[in-house]
Amino acid sequence: MTAFADLGLSDSTLQALQDVGYEQPSPIQEQAIPPMLEGRDIIGQAQTGSGKTAAFGLPIIEYVDPSEPDVQALVLTPTRELCIQVTQAIRAYAQRRGADVVAVFGGAPIRTQQAQLKAGGHIVVGTVGRVLDLINRRSLALESCRFVVLDEADEMLDLGFLEDVEKILRLTPNSRQTALFSATMPPPIRKLADNYLYDPVLVKVQNATLTVDSVEQFQVDVKSGDKAEKLIEVLAAEKPDQAIVFARTKIGTDRLYKKMKDKGFNCKALHGDMTQGSRDGVMLGFKGGRVPILVATDVAARGLDISTVTHVVNYDVPRSPDVYVHRIGRTGRVGRSGRAITFVEPKQEQELEAIERHVGIKISTWQPGVHVSPPTITEKPRRHTKPHLKHNGDEPYTKLIVSGGHAAGIEVSDLVHAVTSAASVDGECVRNVKVLEHFAFLSVPADDAERITAAVDGERVRGRRIRVEAAKV
Repeated sequence: MTAFADLGLSDSTLQALQDVGYEQPSPIQEQAIPPMLEGRDIIGQAQTGSGKTAAFGLPIIEYVDPSEPDVQALVLTPTRELCIQVTQAIRAYAQRRGADVVAVFGGAPIRTQQAQLKAGGHIVVGTVGRVLDLINRRSLALESCRFVVLDEADEMLDLGFLEDVEKILRLTPNSRQTALFSATMPPPIRKLADNYLYDPVLVKVQNATLTVDSVEQFQVDVKSGDKAEKLIEVLAAEKPDQAIVFARTKIGTDRLYKKMKDKGFNCKALHGDMTQGSRDGVMLGFKGGRVPILVATDVAARGLDISTVTHVVNYDVPRSPDVYVHRIGRTGRVGRSGRAITFVEPKQEQELEAIERHVGIKISTWQPGVHVSPPTITEKPRRHTKPHLKHNGDEPYTKLIVSGGHAAGIEVSDLVHAVTSAASVDGECVRNVKVLEHFAFLSVPADDAERITAAVDGERVRGRRIRVEAAKV
């Protein structure tokens, strides 16, 4: 197996990877990091969850000189959420190098971001619109920016940002190193790469798939106030050799750890607010088998690769089906079997259904000592309200953008149903529905676009409240 040490990374970066619990590079990291360290431009075709942030983030850390005050690297993202996620990851990688990482995105006070840039930022991670705004206000200068990353470029295209991306690229040095990452490669993205990348190396990887044969999956229906006691019951019945219990928040992780400790369990907590020394101690104890139960957040356990983990317990339902796959992938490794148990509160049935569709099985109800071979999942029938408004199909259409995509378990049929139900329109009125990782698009008759937007905005789809607005054209 390839190790991070084989990829040409410095000792300080390797130590930072140990700090965050990374042990083995993912395929995109293994293929992309060496040519990027050589200064080559990169086209990376990979899905969300493939580890691409480290694939470009680690070479950036190697490249940046903390003694130089100017902006040396720029990462462009299509959404605020991805901007924050990438920033958090790169900050973790940069801790031992002393490089400053500044996030700039819309929906937050621009003056605060201007002050952060003025105070110094070696690496800027930003959404396209806010980056261009800061450039126009002369708060962000890119004359010394020698490394540019376009993350999820196909979503930038669908959001109508490609022209602005080109404006930003033209303001960076011609000698820059450029990395473009995209789940798909439509012609406009290929043209962008042809115009702005020099002799790029193409790296293409498929999303890691979950081998359900090696992980038995169960659900436990439980009320919020009963979860801690139920967890104790489950662990007592399962008697895991080693288990990771996932909680959503740092505070929740600490609270659960203290409750389990009070009940006599030999366990440790792991989350981002702990000191590095404390985290190192916990990791050593868990890897060495001295700590059988680890209560952790997703970020803290990211990249954790320990073959002796027999159980994963989702104390809190994961935020997305992809996160579910990453969590339960911590068990059932290296030919061993594993068990994954997910606690589901009464209002989380739709979130569970999204997970079931994503992994392709019906998750069985947990009972002590029961083993399962899960059947194929079948869709539940949906009830549609009778539509009232119809169109002849020849009128002009308006494109709408929806906040939510594959990562939230949303499918085309879900969006069509949401529009027809909330706005009382015929299904034929909803056209060109396209679901991406974090966003979706659809077209509706222009004359009724405002009314449909108002009706659907704020509706719940797969347990998530969606936002709807006219797309930028």
